Amino acid sequence: MDWLFPAALALTGTMGVLMSLWGMWYLVSGIACIKKPLDYGVHPAQTRFAILIAARNEELVIGPLINSLLTQNYPEQLYDIWVIPNNCTDNTALAAQNFGANVLECTVPVKSKGEVLRFAYNHLRGRGYDAWLVFDADNVVDSRFLAEMNSARLAGVQAAQGYRDSKNPYDSAVSGCSSIYYWMMDRFHNGGKAGLGLSAMIGGTGFMVTQRLLDKLGGWCTETISEDLEITVQTVLAGERVAYVPKAITYDEQPLTWEQSIKQRRRWTSGTLQVAQTYMTALGAAHLKRPRLALFDFEVTLLLPAYQLSALVGLICTAFTASFGGKTLFQALILGLAGACGNIAWAALTATIAAGIVITMEGKWNRRLWKGLSTYWLFLLTWLPITAVSFWKKTTVWEEIRHTRAMTAQLPGR
Repeated sequence: MDWLFPAALALTGTMGVLMSLWGMWYLVSGIACIKKPLDYGVHPAQTRFAILIAARNEELVIGPLINSLLTQNYPEQLYDIWVIPNNCTDNTALAAQNFGANVLECTVPVKSKGEVLRFAYNHLRGRGYDAWLVFDADNVVDSRFLAEMNSARLAGVQAAQGYRDSKNPYDSAVSGCSSIYYWMMDRFHNGGKAGLGLSAMIGGTGFMVTQRLLDKLGGWCTETISEDLEITVQTVLAGERVAYVPKAITYDEQPLTWEQSIKQRRRWTSGTLQVAQTYMTALGAAHLKRPRLALFDFEVTLLLPAYQLSALVGLICTAFTASFGGKTLFQALILGLAGACGNIAWAALTATIAAGIVITMEGKWNRRLWKGLSTYWLFLLTWLPITAVSFWKKTTVWEEIRHTRAMTAQLPGR
C-alpha cells in the first residue's frame, strides 16, 4: 500500500496543473473585458426581424414580454412577433394572441427548444426576414433592443448576443446567485471575448442570427439540448463570430429554488457534453487545417465540464492525501476533512471576491443582494456533483421550469 500516497499526490498535482492551465486562459480572456466593446454606431432602421418565442405553459408571464416588444423604439412594420406554443397545458396561445402576437402552433413532437425553433424557422423562412431574434417567454426586453441589433447587423455582424440582465435578483439566494452568474458571463466571458476579437457565446435568449448566416449554415440545424451553444460552435466553424452587443438588454427570470437551479444547470451541462461530443472532432480538424485562436478558445469552452470534474477529483485527492498524515483512522478522517475544507474555504473566498468585483463593475450593488453574494460559492460548488452526474447520465429532454414573475416596469437598472 506504500504506492497509495505518491499516487494520490501525483494525481492531485496533475489535476492542479490541468486546472491551472484551463483557468489561466479564462483569466487572460476575462481581463480583456477592460477593453470597451465595439460600438456599432446608430444606423437607420432597415432590418426586417422575425422574433421567435418558444413557449411552454407561459400564460402568466408572456404578456409583459409581448408588451415590451410591441413598444420597441423601432418601426412596427419591420418586425413580427411569433409565439410557438409547444406541449402546453394552459392558455399560452390564447394569452399570446390577446396581447397581440402571432401564434404558430408547434404540430410536431419536440424534446428541446431547438426543435421548436427549427420548426418555426422552416415554416417562416420564405417570408423575407433579414434576421431572426430569439427570446424566452419569461423575458422583458429593453426598448432599444431591436434598434441596437439592427445597427449591429448593418455594421456587418451576422450573429450577436445581447446583455442578459435579471428580472428578480433579490427574490431568493438562488435567484441572486443566478443573476451574479449571468453578470459574470456578460462581463468576463462575452466582454472578454469581445475584447480579444473572439466569438461571444449565444446564451439561449436575447440573440440574433441573420438569414445570411443561416443560409451559410444550411438552415436551423441544431440537434442537441443546448441549441444556443451548438449554433455558436457552428458559427465559429463557419469562419464567423458571435458579436457582443451590450446595449441590447434582455431581463431574464432566474430560478427561485435550489431544485430548479440544479435542474437547469444539469440541462446546461448535459448540453455542453452533447455539443463537445458532436463538434470537438470537427473543431480539432479545422484547427489542424487552419489554426485560429477562435477555434482554440471554443475548444477550451467545451472543456468546462471536464474542468469541473477535475475540480471534484482534485478535491477528493486533496482530502485523501491529507489523510495520510494521521496515525489512526480518526486522525486520518480529521486531516482529510480539514484538507477538503481548506480547499473549499479558499474557493469560497475567491468566488465571493470575484462576485463582488463583477457586482461593482456592473453597478449592481444593493443590500438586498446579500443572500446571493454570500452563497455564490455554494452555487459554484454544487455544480461539481451536477457535472459528475451528467457525465454518468445526460439529460436529453428539456424539462419545464415554471415562470411566474410577471414584470412590466421598475426593472433592476444596469
